[in-house]
Amino acid sequence: MTPDELVHVRQRLEAFAAEVFVPLARSDQRAKGETYLRGLLLDGQRKSMQPMADRLGVDHQGLQQFVTTSTWDTDAVRARLARKAVETIGPVAWAVDDSGFPKDGASSPGVARQYSGTLGKVANCQIGVSVHAVTDTASCPLGWKLFLPESWDTAKAGPAAVKAAKAKRRKTLKNAPRAAAPGDDQARPGAEVDVEAVTEAARARRNRCGIPEKEGHRPKWTLAVEMLDEFAEHGLRPPVLVADAGYGDNAQFRAALDKRDIAYSVQLKGDALAHNREAVPVAREWSGTGRCGRPPAGTTPVYTGEPVSLARHVAAAGRESVRTISWREGSKGTLSSQFVFLQVRPAGHRVPRDGDDGVLPQRWLIAEWPDDEPEPVTYWLSSLPTTTRHADLIRYAKIRWRIEHDYRELKTGLGLDHFEGRSWQGWHRHVTLVTAAHLFLTLLRGDPKAAAPA
Repeated sequence: MTPDELVHVRQRLEAFAAEVFVPLARSDQRAKGETYLRGLLLDGQRKSMQPMADRLGVDHQGLQQFVTTSTWDTDAVRARLARKAVETIGPVAWAVDDSGFPKDGASSPGVARQYSGTLGKVANCQIGVSVHAVTDTASCPLGWKLFLPESWDTAKAGPAAVKAAKAKRRKTLKNAPRAAAPGDDQARPGAEVDVEAVTEAARARRNRCGIPEKEGHRPKWTLAVEMLDEFAEHGLRPPVLVADAGYGDNAQFRAALDKRDIAYSVQLKGDALAHNREAVPVAREWSGTGRCGRPPAGTTPVYTGEPVSLARHVAAAGRESVRTISWREGSKGTLSSQFVFLQVRPAGHRVPRDGDDGVLPQRWLIAEWPDDEPEPVTYWLSSLPTTTRHADLIRYAKIRWRIEHDYRELKTGLGLDHFEGRSWQGWHRHVTLVTAAHLFLTLLRGDPKAAAPA
């Protein structure tokens, strides 16, 4: 926003800040919260504290103290924002994803050389997992959690370093086998790692960043499920959960959603395995000649046929099963493509059965197979009812695009990844305040009388 635009909506912003910062006990904290929002909303190349304070004409140390050390309940503010966001946009679905925060140094909490889908490569960065409420025309982040790599977990940093050293040595031997001394290629792999020193270094980094003792390395999908549980405690549940293959490929993630009765539509790779819809498990048979003369301990019925890849299921259905579906209006007209819709039973030892009869759950398999492509380009699994219309299935499958719109605006316009502090609490507070600024803009866009930026 320009200074003039911000003046025009100042009263609305003050009313919004007063509402969302109710959990802040002191009036000076609420005032600093509103000031921080103004700093995020004002046009500027950097949205770190010093540049924001300069543009606002305030002391940057006051902003820094508010974000990093002041005593206020971040979780309560985030819950209040989530409820208001859901009430405001009436989401069709919630989307789960993660985003990379590039960093130059090694002192920010959770920073490490790790793969970031946002950056499309391994880089020195932080990874934030987020949940968003989405519709075809609007979306808002609801919550964030910072991912901690194993190197930031005192129980896992040492073993992770040994594992990395072994992998590096194997790669070295593969690329330059002559570099190893005779008979030394398997001698004490990882012995050069001082596990105790690595563990102590991880503990020191955690202490400097103020990372709570209970916070350790957990998979990104686990962080997403934890947020869903936290929202559920406040009476907020997704109508449908959507995610890309980084989450959808994980059977444990899908099982966690099933356990919570959360319907989903998630992308996954075509090499995932499934039985066809008609497949049924059969009781185990004992010939009487097994080891030790005893029947097998397992009594759960099993599927006798081998599961095949999702790609093979779609290939077997063939081009004749393709349907053309339109899902929304884009900038260049109606968006449409060709899709195959099948019912399958996802397989794998981590896929829970529906009961003691060993039956695997039946799910929608959706494949996008454009007319000009020799094979499908994208696959989804959905737990929506079998009566769901094909057009609705595609709407849910495709609606995840809104989260990319969020990330773009949050980073380029509101400074999501501009935080330069080195505290765990400061990172979570900054992304929460950026979420508040984004929600305020969303509210303005929904009001035809407001002068909000496009």
